[in-house]
Amino acid sequence: MKNESKCVRAGYEPGNGEPRQIPIVQSTTFRYTSSEEMGKLFDLEKSGYFYTRLQNPTNDNVAARIAELEGGVAGMLTSSGQAANFFAVFNICEAGDHFVSATSIYGGTFNLFAVTMKKMGIECTFVDQDASEEELQKAFRPNTKCMFGETISNPGVKVLDIEKFARVAHKNNVPLIIDNTFPTPVNCRPFEWGADVVTHSTTKYLDGHGVQVGGCVVDSGNFDFAAYGDKFPGLNTPDESYHGIVYTEKFGKAAYITKATAQLMRDLGSIQSPQNAFYLSLGIETLPLRMAKHCSNAQKVAEWLSANDAVEWVTYPGLPSDKYYGLARKYCPNGTCGVLCFGLKGGRKAAEKFMDNLKFVRIYTHVADSQSCMLHPASHTHRQLTDKQLKEAGIDPSLIRFSVGIEAAEDIINDLDRALKA
Repeated sequence: MKNESKCVRAGYEPGNGEPRQIPIVQSTTFRYTSSEEMGKLFDLEKSGYFYTRLQNPTNDNVAARIAELEGGVAGMLTSSGQAANFFAVFNICEAGDHFVSATSIYGGTFNLFAVTMKKMGIECTFVDQDASEEELQKAFRPNTKCMFGETISNPGVKVLDIEKFARVAHKNNVPLIIDNTFPTPVNCRPFEWGADVVTHSTTKYLDGHGVQVGGCVVDSGNFDFAAYGDKFPGLNTPDESYHGIVYTEKFGKAAYITKATAQLMRDLGSIQSPQNAFYLSLGIETLPLRMAKHCSNAQKVAEWLSANDAVEWVTYPGLPSDKYYGLARKYCPNGTCGVLCFGLKGGRKAAEKFMDNLKFVRIYTHVADSQSCMLHPASHTHRQLTDKQLKEAGIDPSLIRFSVGIEAAEDIINDLDRALKA
């Protein structure tokens, strides 16, 4: 099937007399008629459900849909995008390990990697994603376990050269993990360009309606963790908490996701609720239609802002003048996303005054929503970063992040015009 069809059909096939929609299995536990049957589940000898903290049929159906959209072998839903990124890295890193990440990533993820995971004994080196392969190579160490980046960065909307990152990661025998939240699998499929694991904040475009917080991890199944046993002991040595099973030996291409589910989700419990998974499923059904409209509107808005005398600069990969236009055409030929950034003449103070005069566009700490919304990262999502860290992340203090919705483009532009004149 094409992705447009997968958005509606993948992950769930109802039988005779069964519901057309994915059922919401709002239950903590599942009954079995014998202790032996239940024991097989706890030993990972049999597939099934026994406690929703680990797995739930609703969640698994939706995760399977996202995995099919990405072209992966399996997926796992999490309670948030932050949880997805943490699980994706922590699944193969432990105290004393190191990983490499692009600097231009979401502020919350930057803080997770730079501060919280450092307290756990896992160190991250941040690199300029536009650096040469030779420069990127210098960040790697013998204990480096993975490389991380965002397909399109939040909020800077910088397009990652996925193939370049993949080459460097694989040269060092580690997987490349890509956060594909902004373009979604409708506009970019990182596995086709060499990525090994993909994450999503499903709170964003995949849902698109601001009704659920969630995340997802999808494994391509392409990285051969078994070939590097010393580097990835968690996947290649016996897990005593499951009677000594070795994930790569027992589960093959599904080893990575099985470990993340059976071990990390068991112990940390960042599960997505079945109700939220159902809302997510509804959002995914219209994803191709919405992404086309988001991209169309964002293109019109970016062009209008570029021609306005009150605007100092505009960053949007759909503009031919944009630094990342070439990479956008390569990796996202059908459009990137509905997010753009701009700065006003007058800097930070002008940005705050402009936003106070918006009427139609909403000020939300959100992005990738069907409603047009705007925020000032230096004052909101990235306020925990120092000026130096803001600059390292490619964020100007005057930067306004604009998530262009699916309303009429004329209404959006008219509101911008009013606010600029005010």
